[in-house]
Amino acid sequence: MPKAHPKRRFLEDMGALHQHPERVRAEIFERHRFFDSLDKVQVKYEMLRAHAVDDQSVVAVADAFGFSRETYYAVLAAFASRGVLGLVDGKAGRPGPLKMTEEALRWVDEVHHREPDLCGREIAERLAEELGVDVHRRTIERLLGGARKKNG
Repeated sequence: MPKAHPKRRFLEDMGALHQHPERVRAEIFERHRFFDSLDKVQVKYEMLRAHAVDDQSVVAVADAFGFSRETYYAVLAAFASRGVLGLVDGKAGRPGPLKMTEEALRWVDEVHHREPDLCGREIAERLAEELGVDVHRRTIERLLGGARKKNG
């Protein structure tokens, strides 16, 4: 089995590998080796540039670069808010760290064992007051096995 090219592995690891490079039909990607349709960040950037600099219509650039108009506008918004880093696809799963630290998890478990009749909302309110950790009642309910408590 042939080894994957290092650039391809890198792009995949960084969330920048274009899963459908065959959809990119923009002439610039066909004429110049510098442009790589496997590099989704480059494809997105060039799509935005083609509209902003070359004055091509959104419909034309979305089609030529293999995206929908809706995706074009989502890419534009991501670029406007985060620059080039906004062009990298987000990783699957939770976008940031959990609010529930080990200390907060132990606290919830202790409160639940001391007062098993408290509902998720009540525990979440106490957690916010006592430890300053603000979570939704469903987070507490999931931690406690999903059992719905009274007034939950």
